[in-house]
Amino acid sequence: MELNQFKSTSQRREFLAKELKIKLETIDKAQLDEETAIHCENLIGATAIPLGVAGPIKLNGEAINGNIYLPLATTEGALVASVNRGCKAVNLSAGVNVLTYKVGATRGPVFYTGSLEKSKQFYQWIKQNKSKLGEIAESTSSHLKFLKLDIRTLTDYVFLRFYFDTQDAMGMNMVTIATQKIAGYIEAKTKITCLSVAGNFDIDKKPSWLNWLNNRGFKGWAEVIVPVKIVKDVLKTTPKALFEVWLAKCMFGSIMSGSLGFNSHFANVVAAFFVATGQDLAHVVEGSLGITTVKILANEDLYFSIYMPSIMLGTVGGGTKLKTQQEALSITGVSKSVELAEVLLGAVLAGELSLLSSLAEGSLAQAHQKLGR
Repeated sequence: MELNQFKSTSQRREFLAKELKIKLETIDKAQLDEETAIHCENLIGATAIPLGVAGPIKLNGEAINGNIYLPLATTEGALVASVNRGCKAVNLSAGVNVLTYKVGATRGPVFYTGSLEKSKQFYQWIKQNKSKLGEIAESTSSHLKFLKLDIRTLTDYVFLRFYFDTQDAMGMNMVTIATQKIAGYIEAKTKITCLSVAGNFDIDKKPSWLNWLNNRGFKGWAEVIVPVKIVKDVLKTTPKALFEVWLAKCMFGSIMSGSLGFNSHFANVVAAFFVATGQDLAHVVEGSLGITTVKILANEDLYFSIYMPSIMLGTVGGGTKLKTQQEALSITGVSKSVELAEVLLGAVLAGELSLLSSLAEGSLAQAHQKLGR
């Protein structure tokens, strides 16, 4: 019997337990509101991930100012403690400055023209009908606004990349529906076939220089100046030692490995924050992109900053509807996606600052031996 033939979560769970001769008692006890878990098919229950809180962290942003707690769901010991230490250092340094810019969610279909000449004609038609394509996209949702498009031609294949403002939703379902509507119109008018509504020119849930250079979702920056005394007293190292580790690890190490992330562990904090707040976890890939920058100022204080070129998140829709994720979102006190992006930037900076300090001090293994087992 197929799992999708059962009408309830308990029936599927009981069938699996009997079929596989296993016990699923803990999954049965995990709290889950089935009415808000509609985005998971063949539902049998829930998997619980420990939820910790770091902070508060003082944010000086355009969208949010104040002391914000950071919900982090993780199975990695020492992560929450590390972010918490970073928050302490930031707070004693007058807070972290954050800035974001909304680029928009993207969807990138691929079309087959059959020849280079037809690709040229298709390119010209797309450029001439850009406004109409925007009207068609916006007709699919009152919450969506068409922003712009990019075109790239590979002989008889043409790739489009549409950018949309999806308000406070992360918006991938919204932009997929809009792009499908656009593709249908293009096919009807040009007789050119859309091979796929997602042609990897989006580029969705994969590491990419295109997302690095042209950005996706939000791009954002965060910075803090940490006085030398706080570096020594709280982070247990020196600006010079931290700088040397950053240079060797984030710069030279990333170059030697061909990494798309010139940072120490963006993905660690992004993943924990995304799980806690109900984001699409695959977008941790985009969240792993970015640069950490370290400088020693003339007075020997530490300048520390991060840049994240592609942040895909939202405060409505998808997993944010789940009750536990709604409660975790309420811990941050934010309601808009731009505010949540600024909170994430602060959390990532705190995590970067603490980890690089631990590496400079030589305490990473000791901390994981104490807290990670």
